[in-house]
Amino acid sequence: MRRARSRHSNGFAPGNALTFDYIRRINQLAAKGQAMATFGLVHGAWQGGWCWKRVASLLRQAGHDVFTPTMTGLGERAHLFDTGIDLDTHIQDILGVIQYEELSDVVLCGHSYGGMVITGVADKASERIRSLIYLDALVPADGQSVLDVLPAEIASDLHDTAKDGRVPPGPAAAFSVNDRDQTWVDRRNVDQPFKTFQQPIHLEGKWRMVPKRTYIYATGWNPGLGRTFFEKARNEAEWEASSIACGHYVMIDMPEELTGLLTAAI
Repeated sequence: MRRARSRHSNGFAPGNALTFDYIRRINQLAAKGQAMATFGLVHGAWQGGWCWKRVASLLRQAGHDVFTPTMTGLGERAHLFDTGIDLDTHIQDILGVIQYEELSDVVLCGHSYGGMVITGVADKASERIRSLIYLDALVPADGQSVLDVLPAEIASDLHDTAKDGRVPPGPAAAFSVNDRDQTWVDRRNVDQPFKTFQQPIHLEGKWRMVPKRTYIYATGWNPGLGRTFFEKARNEAEWEASSIACGHYVMIDMPEELTGLLTAAI
């Protein structure tokens, strides 16, 4: 069993500010030969690649390649919204990036609903993926949909709010986004195609062949959704597990700390 860690071997810990010292630490790690990586950062429901901009900037400063694709019907691709968009559509979106950018040895991180997506991607392209990171994310079993994996109360709320094949986003405050960024997040989030929550995932188990798997649990919001997955991960030898005292949108509220966690999971 691998123990959950509150600090990390690369020297990053929650609470660091983005300062010249922080940037110097990144550069020191690079100078010591820490492996540079190709990151694929997959957003959650209602979001878009825009939510990763702070973390992506920090990773690029450290010399990593970073891709932050937006899935069909969301973010800057909201004009492509269609009620027929489902989980398979979004899995194919990310597979397409890997294929057409000719990526390999990818560190693939999924936030929230993005955990469903990266699991499906890894099941179809495990040989292209070096590490899977679940950021306060869903971890499905074969045959489960988002509505199956979520706590019953949250799944029921999604059913109740869905209308005409759309699920409107909840307010940023409900996910404990910091006060300064709530208006920005509310402005950018858009309706989610309901079929992405309804469609079961079909897995052959190949995603488990990815060499490294990490779960990051955000403890600073209620009702939260990561605790069950975190507890399971920290009791399985194949997983690394850590927690961070932050709301659900960790990439927005604590980008410097999250960057440290991501680089520790290379």
